[in-house]
Amino acid sequence: MIDSTLGHLPTMPARRDLGIGVVGAGFIVRDCHLVAYRDAGFKVVGLTSRTMATARDVAEFRGVPNVFATVEAMLDCPEIDVVDVAVPPLEQPGVIGRILAHPRRVKGILAQKPLAMTPAEARAIVNTCEAAGVTLQVNQNMRYDHSVRACKTLIASGMIGEPILATIEMRAIPHWMPWAEGARSLSTYVMSIHHLDTLRYWLGDPERVMASTRPDPRTPFPHDDGINLYILEFASGARASSWDDVWAGPAREGAGQDIAIRWRVEGTEGLATGTIGWPGWPERVPSTINYSLRGDGGEWHRPRWPEAWFPDAFAGTMAGLLKAIEEGTEPDISGRDNLKTIDLCEAVLTSAREHRVVTFGTPIG
Repeated sequence: MIDSTLGHLPTMPARRDLGIGVVGAGFIVRDCHLVAYRDAGFKVVGLTSRTMATARDVAEFRGVPNVFATVEAMLDCPEIDVVDVAVPPLEQPGVIGRILAHPRRVKGILAQKPLAMTPAEARAIVNTCEAAGVTLQVNQNMRYDHSVRACKTLIASGMIGEPILATIEMRAIPHWMPWAEGARSLSTYVMSIHHLDTLRYWLGDPERVMASTRPDPRTPFPHDDGINLYILEFASGARASSWDDVWAGPAREGAGQDIAIRWRVEGTEGLATGTIGWPGWPERVPSTINYSLRGDGGEWHRPRWPEAWFPDAFAGTMAGLLKAIEEGTEPDISGRDNLKTIDLCEAVLTSAREHRVVTFGTPIG
């Protein structure tokens, strides 16, 4: 059963012919961005990457008509209206700087999450884009997971009443990309950022943050924040927590597996529970939602849909950028708004490192 009233799908722009140029040709571009854009009917003009052979292979595989030798050569193309930056976070500020320095100004940029690995770098990107008049959207794509959006509808519509407690429980083993080694944060800025942004999307900005982290036994390189546990307190009285367990037991070392991401939101008028299908990747595993309301006599509603977070949700973040350009408005996941998610990541790191409660929204350090 598909319940269209829950708004689990993105609102698309009226026009889908703005030309998209892509910087990067890794698996996330090959298997998510380009697949989602094709299925949504968006116009990908060309791509560029540090490794030209990879760029050519990906372009041929996904039917992208042009491969450019450099970012600047791509920006010279008059068909390019927006740029999708899909590079590691340590490289992203430099790439965005090159885009903004080019004499031909594009209309918008879709930047990967994390926008940057420090709040200061993230603010510099946002300020520079605003000064240049370029619309900046951040690819916090979990907001476009279909169960996450459906839950947002339940909350925003008042169907489940006043939110009391929201929890996310992740028991899954990520594949850390090579760039993660040596970065100042592992799980917080790479994995937990999804859940922190989702909790902000559902409940708004918290007042206080409490966190505890420890290294992941399986990850061989030095790091502090492997397994993350955190609690968020909201002025409304709502509470939220997430258990971001990237160890998930010795599942790769011979023990049985219990791999899943489960979420739950309890309100005064109802309860919603769900699962996130991402741990099943590369299989297409749609996320799910179940909900029950006080007046239902104990009945559970279980809408289902064929779309999955990977790759379908990636159309939503690009749609948000294209709609903002079309309507002359702020995008739904604007760079300015995303600074609060970056600040929330920093609050988790600070709380865990200093073993204290952090008041959110006050300067750290």
